Amino acid sequence: MDKKRVAIVLNVMVIGLEILGFSHSISDRGLGIFAYYTQISNLITLFSCVLFVLVSHKNESSKNRILRYLSSCLLTMTALMTTFVLIPLGGSVHGLLFSGNGLYHHLLCPIVSVASYLFFETHYTSKWAVLVPNAVTAVYGIILIAMNVQKKYDGPYPFFRYYEQGTIKTIMWMVVLVICITVFSTLIRAVSIWWDRRDLSQSA
Repeated sequence: MDKKRVAIVLNVMVIGLEILGFSHSISDRGLGIFAYYTQISNLITLFSCVLFVLVSHKNESSKNRILRYLSSCLLTMTALMTTFVLIPLGGSVHGLLFSGNGLYHHLLCPIVSVASYLFFETHYTSKWAVLVPNAVTAVYGIILIAMNVQKKYDGPYPFFRYYEQGTIKTIMWMVVLVICITVFSTLIRAVSIWWDRRDLSQSA
């Protein structure tokens, strides 16, 4: 089976996993899911996978490659922040990684979707690529912090709770988030370039 067919199979798998995940999250939170970075990143992933499958008989456009790259960066951020930040801050390992929507949106979808993008799909490797996930993450963070400051929303993550941690800690958390997404996005781009060169050398 060639790489394109493997990518199609994996994207179809992700679509199924995303639907299962959203069946849990929508049941639990309704439209409140849109306040969560996890849900936004998985919605982008679902859309990117559907688009990938629909246009799989054609050459991928740069817009679709950007979308798949963005999806991979956001999912990496979601999975790693959940594992190394939210769980140490008191989140349940079972609840966040092994049950409900967490099983799908924090674990299975990130693993399958990112693996598909890195090893079986055409990559977006522009040197400006990292700006896309950075912008999405920064805008999301600023909106949620502003809503917390105005007391229109609480959280949904502990590092957005302005009145519990104050201005300095909130700013520091925002800086940490931007640094993290920059590192993850840069690594995904670097692995993509390395994998492309590996494929090129093997086909030569």
